[in-house]
Amino acid sequence: MHDLADYLDCRPLMFSIAYRMTGSVTDAEDIVQEAFLRLTRTLRDGTVIDNPKAFLATVTTRLAITQQTSARVRRESYVGTWLPEPLIEGALAGSAEPDPAEHAEMADTLSMAFLLLLESLSPVERAVFLLREVFGYDYPKIAETTGKSEANCRQIFVRAKRAVTAGRPRFEASRQESEEIARRFFAAAEGGDLAGLFELLAPDVVMIGDGGGKALALATPARGLRRVARFLLGIMRQGKRWNASWELVLVNGQPGAIFRDAAGLVAGVMVLDITDGKVQAIRSIVNPDKLRHLGPVSDVALRPETDLP
Repeated sequence: MHDLADYLDCRPLMFSIAYRMTGSVTDAEDIVQEAFLRLTRTLRDGTVIDNPKAFLATVTTRLAITQQTSARVRRESYVGTWLPEPLIEGALAGSAEPDPAEHAEMADTLSMAFLLLLESLSPVERAVFLLREVFGYDYPKIAETTGKSEANCRQIFVRAKRAVTAGRPRFEASRQESEEIARRFFAAAEGGDLAGLFELLAPDVVMIGDGGGKALALATPARGLRRVARFLLGIMRQGKRWNASWELVLVNGQPGAIFRDAAGLVAGVMVLDITDGKVQAIRSIVNPDKLRHLGPVSDVALRPETDLP
């Protein structure tokens, strides 16, 4: 027999699996809730669960595989570029200092670049790869969790790892360095400092926006130092007209900012990929459906109804 606390302690692991599988905070929370409901029904039926952690991880993974299968179909009709829902981990200024190794692991396997790379895998490949590479499961446990044979899981992992390794993002900047670059970046953008942005942006920098057809965002990624810098200054000028403010935060383990309107409502999130002292990629999420878990959402960036597809 186990106390309820024995099961609730598994929640962080369950959410970690579900979020990495789906790229959605909302879906991950729904999956975790459904997994606990299934646990409750199983216990009510009188089934004895010897290992709560293994049981809940298995249910969570299988639910995530099912959800991801249907999500891939829905994304075929998604308007514009799809980005994961941002996971805000805390303000940079004044936040508790995590263990450096823990932060590096978080940045590497929670980053938007990494989650987007996982989109190239099938749901089962994604599950096998994550359980092995990120959570350190052995093959017998992965086989039990996914319902595949151990030999099949080994083959799936090798195939998935080969697909991921070539494009796997590496963030070489230290946390202190990346935070300082982020501060300078947002200060330059807010201050209209074009020269300052040129100094911080990589020559082949790319900026990607996700409005989901509901908010004003880049229809296609902007590429190149000059185009991205000028677009950023335009965004900041618009923000000043809205009396918007920004706060430095960690977004999926990487430095970024959360933007709020004059009333303090969430208007958007921006996250930076920083390597070799330069901002290599900027991802902006303004789709209101992907911001609701952060609090009440502003309507300042919403597209007029007459402009909706």
